[in-house]
Parts: sequence; structure tokens; C-alpha cells
Amino acid sequence: MKPVLDFFKRSYATDRTAFYAEITETIVLMVASGTLAFTILDPATKIFVPLYLIGSLLGMFSTYRRGSSALIMVCWFTVMNLFAFVQLFIL
Repeated sequence: MKPVLDFFKRSYATDRTAFYAEITETIVLMVASGTLAFTILDPATKIFVPLYLIGSLLGMFSTYRRGSSALIMVCWFTVMNLFAFVQLFIL
């Protein structure tokens, strides 16, 4: 348990802003994933698509702040989620 707590303490200490973005991102994406899982037979797209977009935007922000190469993957997710959002709400 101590290594896990040390990990979170170190994450918080190195960049508090990125830490809070990551925690928020995790919660938002868990809600989106749960919504999709529990509504899979009649997907609640108007709920989980915006949540996935918000989560991926937060992911872009935090990976950029941390200088992580995962930024490439998160940017891809953001583009795909933005595409889905536009298809669902704008077009």
C-alpha cells in the first residue's frame, strides 16, 4: 500500500495542476465508461460522448503538462471524440 501512496504523493508534488486534471479525467472517463456499459443495448450517446470528449481533453492537458509521449495517443482519442461529438450534436 505504501508504494501506491508514495506514487500519488510524488504525482501531486511534481505538478498539482496535472494531478487534479488526471483525477478529474479519471472520474469523468469512469462515468462515461459505466454509462456506455450499462446502456449498451440502447446506448446513451448524448451522455457518454460529451463525457469522453471532456475526459480526453483533460488527458491532453495533463499529458502535455507532464511532457508525456502518451500525448500522441490522447490527441488521437480527442480527435475521435470531437468527431463523434460533432456528428451527434452539430450535424
